Amino acid sequence: MSSSRTELGRDLARIAVFAALIVVLGTVTVPLPGGVPITAQTLGVMLAGTVLGPRWAPLAVLVVLVLSAIGLPVLAGGRGGLGVFAGPTAGYLLGWVVGSIVIGLIVHSSRITWWRTAVGTVVGGILIVYAFGIPVQALVLGIDLVPTLLSSFVFLPGDLLKAAAATALTLALLRAYPPAFGRRPAGAVRARAA
Repeated sequence: MSSSRTELGRDLARIAVFAALIVVLGTVTVPLPGGVPITAQTLGVMLAGTVLGPRWAPLAVLVVLVLSAIGLPVLAGGRGGLGVFAGPTAGYLLGWVVGSIVIGLIVHSSRITWWRTAVGTVVGGILIVYAFGIPVQALVLGIDLVPTLLSSFVFLPGDLLKAAAATALTLALLRAYPPAFGRRPAGAVRARAA
């Protein structure tokens, strides 16, 4: 019984650490016209997915969103409150939850490798987030979907850099501190070059 409590405590601590990381990375913000800033928070979402996996990563993201919903300024630029869930970034926030699951599913489907981590961060952390964010942004701003999609390309180079950083940081953490990835049999999680 105490072993399962200890494991649950570790999992809750890992969720809290990644929720805090997402919040802290929100302080790195470049405001843009159109209401969607360039932010490092998506790097935190990517890292949550790669490290926590599909089970716990969405909980870390949901902790941040709940804190925002109750009015705490935990989103990029110190935003918070229910209004952000009706604004142009609402779809991106939902995309974070789904994206973190997709990242976790791809990265943790087998042994963690550099290519699986890179694919997971690009597919879950960019494509999925954009798939949710761009249509909602277009709807809220009353702009056609194609111009909104084209204007979103300004974010792509930065997001690709974040995916590369998340891949490198994940592999470095895996080598330095494998317990960060949770309960796994010895040797089940190992960074490989292939």
